[in-house]
Amino acid sequence: MSDNNKPKLTGAKIFFECLRREGVEYIFGIPGGATIKIYEELYDIDFLTHILAKHEQGATHMAEGYARATGKVGVVLVTSGPGATNTVTGIADAYMDSTPIVVFTGQVPTQLIGNDAFQEADIIGITRPITKHSFLVRKVEDLAPVIRKAFYLASTGRPGPVVVDLPKDMLNSETTFNYPEQIQIRGYKPTYSGHSNQIRKAAKMIQQAKRPLLYVGGGVIMSDASKELTRFARQNTLPVTMTLQGLGAFPGTDPLSLGMLGMHGMYWANQAVNHCDVLVALGARFDDRVTGKIDTFAVDAYKIHVDIDPTAIEKNVLVDLPIVGDVKKVLADLIEAMPGKPDTAGWLQQIRAWQEECPLPLETADGYLRTSYVIDRLSEKTKGEAVIVSDVGQHQMWIAQYYKFTKPRSHLSSGGLGTMGFSVPAAIGAAFGVKKRPIISISGDGGFQMNLQELITAKAYNLPIKFFIINNSFLGMVRQWQELFHAEKYSFTDLSKYNPNFVKLGDALGIPSFSAETIEEVDEAMDKALQINDRPVLVEFRVLKEDMVFPMVPAGASISSMIMERLNPKRMV
Repeated sequence: MSDNNKPKLTGAKIFFECLRREGVEYIFGIPGGATIKIYEELYDIDFLTHILAKHEQGATHMAEGYARATGKVGVVLVTSGPGATNTVTGIADAYMDSTPIVVFTGQVPTQLIGNDAFQEADIIGITRPITKHSFLVRKVEDLAPVIRKAFYLASTGRPGPVVVDLPKDMLNSETTFNYPEQIQIRGYKPTYSGHSNQIRKAAKMIQQAKRPLLYVGGGVIMSDASKELTRFARQNTLPVTMTLQGLGAFPGTDPLSLGMLGMHGMYWANQAVNHCDVLVALGARFDDRVTGKIDTFAVDAYKIHVDIDPTAIEKNVLVDLPIVGDVKKVLADLIEAMPGKPDTAGWLQQIRAWQEECPLPLETADGYLRTSYVIDRLSEKTKGEAVIVSDVGQHQMWIAQYYKFTKPRSHLSSGGLGTMGFSVPAAIGAAFGVKKRPIISISGDGGFQMNLQELITAKAYNLPIKFFIINNSFLGMVRQWQELFHAEKYSFTDLSKYNPNFVKLGDALGIPSFSAETIEEVDEAMDKALQINDRPVLVEFRVLKEDMVFPMVPAGASISSMIMERLNPKRMV
């Protein structure tokens, strides 16, 4: 049928036809004046579900949680002005952690753009540094091609957020619908296959290594490369250490798993980095929380870096052998290219000695309830198979240390941006994407209050999320720094006068809520929560106020400078 004979559709109808073709299941958003035409059409749409959030930041974190848990693109729909600007933190969070979301923002009519019209904001200018790309659709004829490009950009190469700004008049305009099957964007051609010579050279270096180490980042999970990683590590008896975002890429219960490295990483993982002779970075970006002081990081190691984003290679650390490509494909090729297995028996024995020298503590004898105990019990009860949605702070590090993740896409957390308030809404997004595994949101009492309004959303949809609050009545990580490095001046980190009664708060929303204050109460509270699967449940764990997370590397110091215990034990009261 020629374009002349095709029926014309409004921009709002085209919007939904594009989403249908992209296989969108959920939209997270809040309506407003600039998007009212879209919501008029949405009233009769049956192929997707709109999730009504209570705040646009919450909606954006929901889309992140959905995307991270499923690998699909999360979709956000908000109005202009404050609706759009409220998404900025979520967009920046998605950009730092390479999360594929498309954020549709309403905009004032095209003739009013730049005139300071009611609820106008230059969301394109605001988000340009924190997106893969931002589009302003001025003509309805451009809408379908732009949406096609937006989903393509968000989900290919190194994933990330894309913003599409939709002027109100464009949504009311009409044109014939044409959806491009093929996408070509000038200057954007991700490299998926690594260079064969580089791969062969890498395989030879790994085979000849005496102390090889795999350093695994979130890119392995994003590319669904966990099977290839596990096969490669096990076939060649290679120890594996993971970043915060890489947790779950390799089973935490495997003897080859060293857990997390870096600022709050395992002692033995950091020692392995310090002493390895070949370091293979897979989908990791040498973040400052991993490397510490760069000129002391893995100084004796031959460094191989595999990443789909060429700009990530040598951005922070000089490497000896770069391989640009999708880590899933590169790992598959490495498996085939290996000329033989390295002899790692002595190396693994040394790592075991480090593990015995400085094991993770699990203190219970003094009767205090600690977060580490709570997380350890949760790991045991769920067998490492739950989807843990962590907020930011001390509890985030204890989760990384004590929860043994056995599957990819099981640990969702704000890594690069460190966004407090991430967990509650992100768990909601994850719950829509994953139906057959427990979804457990874990927040500190400080972070929980930053987006607690989304508990209303969880209750409205009766999502079976377990909301765990680790309540130490402090902004715990900041308090830890204040004790260690700032003369014990606890400036505005004590929340004991400001916290609400979290159990009553949950009760007010119709959510079963209870508290555990002692070691003896933890199992009962956890079991009760895990048995409730038809609605949300809230559990407050009242833990030791002055507990601190170790190991810890001071900011800017070498990872050799690990602090292993508090400097003044008398503070433990």
